[in-house]
Amino acid sequence: MADENDIQAQAGAPAAVEAEAPATEGRGPRRGRGGGAGGGDRNRGERGGRGRRDDRRGGNRDEDQGEELIEKLVHINRVSKTVKGGKRFGFAALVVVGDGKGRVGFGHGKAREVPEAISKATAAAKKKMVRVPLKEGRTLHHDGRGHFGAGNVTLRSAPAGTGIIAGGPMRAVFESLGVADVVTKSVGTSNPYNMIRATFEALTEQTSPKSVAQRRGKKIADLLRRGGATAEVAQADAEAIAE
Repeated sequence: MADENDIQAQAGAPAAVEAEAPATEGRGPRRGRGGGAGGGDRNRGERGGRGRRDDRRGGNRDEDQGEELIEKLVHINRVSKTVKGGKRFGFAALVVVGDGKGRVGFGHGKAREVPEAISKATAAAKKKMVRVPLKEGRTLHHDGRGHFGAGNVTLRSAPAGTGIIAGGPMRAVFESLGVADVVTKSVGTSNPYNMIRATFEALTEQTSPKSVAQRRGKKIADLLRRGGATAEVAQADAEAIAE
């Protein structure tokens, strides 16, 4: 009898396993309700929707602020620091940013990687942009000189068709500023940082006849006549001055 009972128990074991299987299958969908396939798709859809909304809002902010800027990478300097176990390298970037319509700025940034240093320098340049009055939108109103450290620069206005007679860092400044005709000369150091600062010192001293006339309470034509021009020529030149 004992042997018969053991045989029946062994024969009934698969049936018990088969009976438990549907229960396990039944519990599977209940666990999947919170984190199963349906819930995962729904959550992913919500996250995707939020991402699209954020991207859309970010695009609107860029369009509201937006203006196309000219970015010029002037110089990248690699520095190294010797530490225990080797050397650590870093990068410093000098960037000039302008809108091509009379606004320009420069900035520098430091980081362990070149792209990050450039992005820092670009952000700093955008914060320090200055407006420079331009004659006819293509050249400077008058000559100027700038000095910083051992750098000395001279800027001169030029007739149409002259082009940008400048090299190195100074060319990047005038291209970003939107100047089409200018003659420059740099004497002294060739350090790009000092050359850029000296150039900006000369540009910040630029004034237009319109601003001078407003400050002195006179008409633009009266100022131009002091240069020896006739009343008709002075009046025509005064009307042509937009800034």
